[in-house]
Amino acid sequence: MKRRTFLQQMGQGALATLLVSPRTVFGVAPGKMPNIVFIMADDLGYGDLGCYGQEQILTPNIDRLATEGTRFTQCYSGSTVCAPSRCCLMTGLHNGHGRVRDNIPHYVYLQPDDLTVAEVLKQAGYATGGVGKWSLGDPGYWGIPLYQGFDEWFGHLNQDQAHFYYPDHLWDNDKIRLFPGNRGGKTGEYTHDLFTERALEFISKNKDNPFFLYLAYTIPHWSDYDKKTPMSYPVPSDEPYSDRDWSQTEKNFAAMITRMDRDVGRIVQQLRDLGLEENTIIFFTSDNGPDKTESHDPAFFKSAGPFRGIKRDLYEGGIRIPMVVRWPGKVPAGRVSEQVWAFWDVMPTLAELAGLPIPKKIDGISMLPTILGKKQEQEHKYLYWDYGHVRDTYLQAIRAGDWKGVRIGQNAPVELYNLKDDPAEKDNIAAQHPDVVKTIDEMMKEAYVPSGDYRIGSTYTRTF
Repeated sequence: MKRRTFLQQMGQGALATLLVSPRTVFGVAPGKMPNIVFIMADDLGYGDLGCYGQEQILTPNIDRLATEGTRFTQCYSGSTVCAPSRCCLMTGLHNGHGRVRDNIPHYVYLQPDDLTVAEVLKQAGYATGGVGKWSLGDPGYWGIPLYQGFDEWFGHLNQDQAHFYYPDHLWDNDKIRLFPGNRGGKTGEYTHDLFTERALEFISKNKDNPFFLYLAYTIPHWSDYDKKTPMSYPVPSDEPYSDRDWSQTEKNFAAMITRMDRDVGRIVQQLRDLGLEENTIIFFTSDNGPDKTESHDPAFFKSAGPFRGIKRDLYEGGIRIPMVVRWPGKVPAGRVSEQVWAFWDVMPTLAELAGLPIPKKIDGISMLPTILGKKQEQEHKYLYWDYGHVRDTYLQAIRAGDWKGVRIGQNAPVELYNLKDDPAEKDNIAAQHPDVVKTIDEMMKEAYVPSGDYRIGSTYTRTF
């Protein structure tokens, strides 16, 4: 039974509320909806791009997007690790309400009653294509992209399979595409290059109708293809860093990012060549903060920028991410915005962009006014994150205005920081502001809704 038929028969048609004709919004008339290209890197830190202060890794094409569009300095990922961050992005729910709240346990995936960005945009007539890393459903489960609003998908479905840059297979819609020439995970056809080619094909194929391209690159996430040298960074060439006085790991890491930047430039050029540039909005971001491995230290390139923490932390370095938005003539060029927003705002933003009503019962709000340089009337009361439900330590964080509360441990006291005065979160001022700490503690309790799939205090042993 097809998923849509299932929904209709079960009467769970959350989409039924969206089955309306697109309406004019911010001067975008029906039939003139912009193409949407949403590009997301994997484990790219706030400080890994030139436009965010990086001085050693070359990213001229992404920097140009920032010059020609708006660069956001206070945008946040959905989570501090991959799968839950993508769930927040796709569903408009923060991690206290989302379906997928951690990378483990496996087999917790999106279900038929989960509403995704792709499903919303299809109601406005968008062709929807996904490329790269999914993480929200495996074959045989409702969570795969083709059951979650995507017309086509090419890439990895499984979270752990996405760690391989020279895999023996990828998913091409509902079929496995084999790569028999890939040997030992070190040679053959490089996934990043394959993802870029498929993205370019999707754009070309859909040039005559509005499209939504979700391009979830795996660069610069580590690879564990070789257990003798785990968490390495394979790349076909370490140029243009071959002669740098760095470790081979750091050369490869930098080359990965510059390779991705090259291909972002290719995508922009494709849009220009097809006459689509003026009617295409491009987002570029990352799924969480930078990672530290046995061979790579994010401090080497100052990947977290000026912030404390990295991936798996709920300090700013683990969740504050680059976000660049470009749409010629619509998004203000050369602008730097301090608007505070997060991944769960993407769904309502794109819904409004497409002229659709914003779905109900989500945590996100539309940031389209800010993106288009207009006044943002609606603001968040607070932003919420948590992590580690089935790990040794359960973490929670709240941002409310300039206040940031962090709890490390289920019953631990709340740490308090003023991000305006202390963006690096060096000075815990909880003792000086007990009233604020109490309010944040209440917000944490309000934001978290228990999930049977993630029992706080339990532990999970990884078996795959």
